[in-house]
Amino acid sequence: MSKALSPIDELSNLLRPPGGGLYLVSTGADAQRELQRRLLGADTDAEVMTKWRAQLESIREAKAVVLAVPSDVGAGFRRGANLGPQAMRTALLDEVPDWPERARAAGVVDIGDVRVVPQLLHDEMLSDAQKVRSQNALYGELPADVRSGLPVSPLSIAERALDLVFSLAPNVKPIVLGGDHSTAWPVAAALGRARRDRWGVVQPDAHTDLLSERLGVPYCFATWSYHANELLGRGGRMIQVGTRASRHDRGHWESSLDVRQVWADECLRDPAAALDRIVACAREAKLDSVYFSNDIDGTDSRWADATGTPEPGGLEPDFVVELIRRLGREVGLCAGDVMEVAPPLRDKPDSTERTVALAVRYLRETMNAALGSTDL
Repeated sequence: MSKALSPIDELSNLLRPPGGGLYLVSTGADAQRELQRRLLGADTDAEVMTKWRAQLESIREAKAVVLAVPSDVGAGFRRGANLGPQAMRTALLDEVPDWPERARAAGVVDIGDVRVVPQLLHDEMLSDAQKVRSQNALYGELPADVRSGLPVSPLSIAERALDLVFSLAPNVKPIVLGGDHSTAWPVAAALGRARRDRWGVVQPDAHTDLLSERLGVPYCFATWSYHANELLGRGGRMIQVGTRASRHDRGHWESSLDVRQVWADECLRDPAAALDRIVACAREAKLDSVYFSNDIDGTDSRWADATGTPEPGGLEPDFVVELIRRLGREVGLCAGDVMEVAPPLRDKPDSTERTVALAVRYLRETMNAALGSTDL
């Protein structure tokens, strides 16, 4: 935390109002502005900023915060997940027009978007000269000695922002809108410093994401689970569900990294038994809560193909929903997300609408499970 800024002031510099994390000048700017005004019930840009600042001030009383990380710099072959948060928020408002009021009543505060420089990923990968240039671009209105201490890359900004949120509300539950799956790493890192209970990760995903690095890059969509598992100290606290696209079998990953995996074919063959096994794994690891990190490609590509790496033979949506509900009832959620929704990747005429609608369903179920609610 910068010594010259209060937590709220620092957050107001690190983040943008909900829907505003992507830097737009002309193309797309009108749609972004319209979304921000709808989310905040504002008529002007100035009113957007005023109401957003009030939302930041309410973090101390929040039960959950929503944070978007609209970055796909950590993705692989196909990009587009940077537009996932905007699409999910828009579809949520269309489905639940009174969503902002409903969220406020439930203690959910939308704190906005990470400011994204779309060529950056993590500050560890930057030269000092690049950090200075980006600090000047993002925080030029601040004194030099203040901006020199602020992060500039999406993952680094997200991690700092969540640290600040936890300093204001230690028990708050973050709900994150990705972004590619690298954007789950800052959530895990911040939880590791903030949580005092024994928490773990339950990760629906077609892929393991368990590489220690990819092409020399330590933090990306293929490595975040490895680092989270190491952060947790292994011990079966990382539970992966729906795995089916891996060069190695379950035995390799479980024996080498002490993760737990319930592969997609097991879930399809006997869904009830698979659900029981996932909950049993959480209990065997003595977890008090879980971070439910939901890669949309864990779901079968028939239902969710607007994503970077859609895979057939995956989880059924009703299975994922029941998993969320059981974890909420029987273990507890300390955080949640929906990742890898890439609206531009329209392989079929209805790919975008179908995938985004499912993502919103998962998002609402995750918030309800985290809060013990049925109203969101």
